[in-house]
Amino acid sequence: MSTPRFLSHDQCKQIAQEYRTPIYVYDEASLKQAAEEVLAFPAPYGLTGRYAMKACPNGAILTRFRDWGLHFDASSGHEVQRAVRSGVPAERISLSSQEFPDNITDLVNLGISVNACSLKQVEAFGEAFPGGKLGLRVNPGVGSGGTKKTNVGGPSSSFGIWYELLDQVEALVEKYSLQVFRIHSHIGSGSDPDVWVKAVDLTLAQVERFPNVTNVNLGGGFKVGRMPDEVSTDLQVVGAPVKKTFEAFAERTGRKLHMEIEPGTYLVANAGCLLASVQDKTSTGEEGHEFLKLDTGMTDILRPTLYAAQQPMTVVPLEEDPDREEQSVIVVGHCCESGDLLTPDPSDPGLLKERVLTRANIGDLFVIDGAGAYCAGMPAKNYNSFPEVPEVMVCESGEIALIRKRQTLDQVFQNEVPLS
Repeated sequence: MSTPRFLSHDQCKQIAQEYRTPIYVYDEASLKQAAEEVLAFPAPYGLTGRYAMKACPNGAILTRFRDWGLHFDASSGHEVQRAVRSGVPAERISLSSQEFPDNITDLVNLGISVNACSLKQVEAFGEAFPGGKLGLRVNPGVGSGGTKKTNVGGPSSSFGIWYELLDQVEALVEKYSLQVFRIHSHIGSGSDPDVWVKAVDLTLAQVERFPNVTNVNLGGGFKVGRMPDEVSTDLQVVGAPVKKTFEAFAERTGRKLHMEIEPGTYLVANAGCLLASVQDKTSTGEEGHEFLKLDTGMTDILRPTLYAAQQPMTVVPLEEDPDREEQSVIVVGHCCESGDLLTPDPSDPGLLKERVLTRANIGDLFVIDGAGAYCAGMPAKNYNSFPEVPEVMVCESGEIALIRKRQTLDQVFQNEVPLS
């Protein structure tokens, strides 16, 4: 019988009894260990480890990472304000956004730094802050990701300034007397380590065009093994050739560059799970499938529907029973939606893939592990009018602390305005 990654049988029952399912659960000890690993990334001339907060933006997680020494990457002006309201100092926040906020002047005056991600953004920043300090997000020409949907580099990606447009960037920098202090690149989430290292070389080639650059942000995208047969990136291993590349650059140019990395998934993916219940079962006969229906689904965890993502799953019987046999099942969500499929085939989110699990009874608890990143922060929120689920933290002390309340039905439609 398989077991959840960090929750005990008793903890599952305690959380379900006190807060009901479905509910997100995070493990403080796992978060801290991941933060320590990121901050130990090999960097010969200084390191800033940033948390890509879009992965899981709960304020309790932000404040923990703040206290442990991380800085932050925001993907929108709203995320900047969310981090500031959580007590993150503005000078520890960097903004890289597909959409420049209307209040960019206010945010920069708070003390955040900005990476321009397009020619339009360079121009807008120059108009607002002539002579100001600016970072540039450059698309180095290569990309890599766990799926096509998580590849954010190369000619098929809109993220960053295409490297062949840097002549136009230089003209804008001169026009507005801008000080380019940082070059940033990010090629994808779950990217191939070899492609990632190649992207480092391409990024440093862009640095040579801007003599005032002191910081190089290499993004994140480090592969995290959620399933038992998947291997996570060893940051020390992938960082070793990067360290040598920075040292060789310094020896050749005399420029000792401060390194930044900004993982999201690496920091939180395996530190979170979704605790649910088996609310029903059905069968479509000998030529069909046995289905487990959960009290959660795409309203809370969208990755399987969106990416055909594979998540570890564990049936947790209400009473411990090591003798239960296994069964091949399809696990589905609670939405009236054929795409609400939690066990898709890895090749296609629309295809079913049976999963061998402990035989479940209606009422048993069910743990979906590897759900700390791009799950609670990226749901099909309120589809079928299901309220947003709560979140708790299993603290290092053993305390289980509520860090987000369950949304009420009134809150689901409180902003609707009836026609008179």
